[in-house]
Amino acid sequence: MTGIIIIGLIVIVALWIAMTYNKLVSLRMKVKEGFSTIDVFLKKRYDLIPNLVETVKGYATHEKDTLSQVVEARSKAVSSSPEDKAKYEGELSNALSRLLMISENYPDLKADAQFINLQNQLQSIESDIEKSRRYYNGIVREFNTSIQKIPTCIVASMFKFKEEPFFELENKSERENIKVQF
Repeated sequence: MTGIIIIGLIVIVALWIAMTYNKLVSLRMKVKEGFSTIDVFLKKRYDLIPNLVETVKGYATHEKDTLSQVVEARSKAVSSSPEDKAKYEGELSNALSRLLMISENYPDLKADAQFINLQNQLQSIESDIEKSRRYYNGIVREFNTSIQKIPTCIVASMFKFKEEPFFELENKSERENIKVQF
């Protein structure tokens, strides 16, 4: 009789380990999917940037520094590793905002249909990126919390589940409010 109880307990523990492991695998896959979604939207933004730069170039001949900063930031972001992606994306976002502010100095550019279309596409893509980052960070929070809770942390350590990084801003100054002066 004791043998049946011991076998029953072993079966229950094995089932619990299997279910916990499967839950952690599912969460890890959602984390990967979330990061992949961010990558898709970033790729769309990368593809849009050269068109935006070329459009601005035709009007803003005196803004070569800003244009080259955008191109350089795009290049760094495209070639960055997943670990450095957030840092270089922050730099690219700053460069893009400076590029879009150029239009304030060039009324013809502000009225250009192609520029307006590109600007609207960029705003839409930025919104999609923001939503996908929020999803990614939410699922990373859920995954990281799961692997730290008792008793799940036992299974997580047995199968070497590691915490995933949040998609955060590297540059602390990007968190500050922008000062607008007229």
